[in-house]
Amino acid sequence: MIAEGGVIFFKNNVPGDSINGGDKVKNVLRGHHLLCTHGFKGMGYSSGFVKVMTEIVADIRNEGADFPIQIVQGFDEACQACPHKGESRCVKGVDSHEHVLSMDERVIEHLCLQAGETYMKSDLVQRTAVKVEPDDLDRLCAGCSWLEYGVCKEGIRELKEMMGRNES
Repeated sequence: MIAEGGVIFFKNNVPGDSINGGDKVKNVLRGHHLLCTHGFKGMGYSSGFVKVMTEIVADIRNEGADFPIQIVQGFDEACQACPHKGESRCVKGVDSHEHVLSMDERVIEHLCLQAGETYMKSDLVQRTAVKVEPDDLDRLCAGCSWLEYGVCKEGIRELKEMMGRNES
């Protein structure tokens, strides 16, 4: 994380840097990682992935910070630290790339977002709290190896409870 002018940026995504071809970087998050950030409990594919995801999750869960996030259907910063990231696709298994893209697509559609567009973090968290029920993850995250641990559904439940308290 890098703070600049009161805004927290995901590590390595600072103004003026570029990712995937030279455009100025915003905070970039793939569709399905919008849900992962609420259930993340320090498990991951490698220590490098866990470190990066921990930083991203801390930013997302920081109620005092609001910042723009570009939602993508494809690689984001967490993917950059994943040992399964190939040059242009996920190489964890034969169908892994298509699987993660389909999860991105389902989450983006469920939250009424557009891939490639930028939203404020507060809006994304609010949309998730309002539009996602814990049992929705059975469909949105179908086939995800982390779903069986129950932490994702627990995270969505906790988010909904927290947002309900904040609106009271």
